[in-house]
Amino acid sequence: MNKHFLQSKPWQQFQQSLGRKTFHVKNDHWEYLAILEHGTGNSRLYLPYGPTAKDQTALEEALDSLKKLGKEQGVSFLRIEPTNPEFVNYLSKNGWKKVTYQSLNPEHTHLVDLSLSHDDLLASFVSNNRNLYRNYHKKDIKLHQSNNPKDISIFLDLIKKVASRTGMQPHSDEYFTKQAEALFPVKAGSLYYATIDSQPIAACIVYDSDTTRYFAHFGADDEFRKFSAGNVLVAHIIFEAQKKGLKTMDLYGVAPKDSSPTHPWFGFSKFKRSFGGRDVDFAGSWELPLKPVSYWLYRLYQTTRKKLR
Repeated sequence: MNKHFLQSKPWQQFQQSLGRKTFHVKNDHWEYLAILEHGTGNSRLYLPYGPTAKDQTALEEALDSLKKLGKEQGVSFLRIEPTNPEFVNYLSKNGWKKVTYQSLNPEHTHLVDLSLSHDDLLASFVSNNRNLYRNYHKKDIKLHQSNNPKDISIFLDLIKKVASRTGMQPHSDEYFTKQAEALFPVKAGSLYYATIDSQPIAACIVYDSDTTRYFAHFGADDEFRKFSAGNVLVAHIIFEAQKKGLKTMDLYGVAPKDSSPTHPWFGFSKFKRSFGGRDVDFAGSWELPLKPVSYWLYRLYQTTRKKLR
């Protein structure tokens, strides 16, 4: 079973560092990491990109285990995100509700095959990315990698500039700092960044499992946009993952293929697809009420809140 990084032990340790209670349950056919979260007037068990199950029978067993755990913890509902899209039919017929009232983890992602040769991998990029990667030295761009948690400050400065420019709401400084402290020392996460004259102009956080690298977070200084450091940096982390012996690069979240240019993710989805690879669909986010009144009040609150934004 190839589980997602958000179902891994390093991610569990990061969640615990945030003060959250976690549960790791497994057998030979299924596995899940459940995080106890407290929301508006309720609590839930959340399985980011989980459970992992070999087949539908294993999924049923995992969900039975999860329901029992949810009742023991007294939560209002369960929230799951299986990566296997073949499970959708089973979930829809067995009381699970598709989450459409708020945005959670992306239902679509973009994978790059790292088993290709270096030359074939580079050839799969659009021509602009190939040229930028081949010639970035001429622009005096330097690329760096760090597993020192203190260097997260480089990323924080850049993501704040993105937030100021776009109005996006990034995670808190504490969230990213705790993440760096949990993941960087064990090499489950790394910071990559680009500089010009020692000044950071773009940075990203990646996660690494035994097989896959995940492009998790990115920030850049718009004043240096003409250097296209983001393109160079993504190409670099792809080739560094290949050198490490990983099999797949997950560029982590894209808009559906048929999305219009007005889709909020259209721009960065086009950017991610410019590095070759293929789109992959997951099952999406699903919820099962254990305390129906509490759950539907929560869902009504979230739906109303979304409409008022």
